Amino acid sequence: MSESSFQDDVLGELGDDKLNEIASLLGTDAAGARDTVATTVGAMTGDLQQKADADDEDGAEVRQALAEAAEPPLQGVSTLGGGLGGLLSGGMMAGVLAKLSRPVAAAVSKKTGIPAATVSRVVEMLIPVLLAVFAKRAAAGRATGAPTGAGTPEGGAPGAAPTGAGGGLGDLLGQILGGGKK
Repeated sequence: MSESSFQDDVLGELGDDKLNEIASLLGTDAAGARDTVATTVGAMTGDLQQKADADDEDGAEVRQALAEAAEPPLQGVSTLGGGLGGLLSGGMMAGVLAKLSRPVAAAVSKKTGIPAATVSRVVEMLIPVLLAVFAKRAAAGRATGAPTGAGTPEGGAPGAAPTGAGGGLGDLLGQILGGGKK
């Protein structure tokens, strides 16, 4: 899968109504909105990839959020602890995407000439859509038996990338973002 297919998934999930809403916000037509969404999604996934590759606290947070996004949703009482503290439906990934929103808006604004405040509103509209696409891609990977790289590795923390062969962070990123590690 390529990054453009991830962008296609986001555009498909967005639907015509939301795309027209974004076009209205941007003062453009549907094609202009599509281009802006594609640019924004590309910037967000690129930043997510870069942060996931970093060997620092931010990188660990992104890797954990990606692992969480790849896990099947919890059911029953066990959802209360993580759900209420983690932006309810989006969990940790919603928080990671929210942190990326300002730098992504600035970068897209610089590239496109659209005011950063306007791009920020587009990013806010895209976050739930991105979360939905992440969840669908992770579920599709589970359905085909593809490794997610999530879970608890031996001697590791829940959600950390496994240390063994196969099913690592690269597989997880490739499954969810569609681009894998570069």
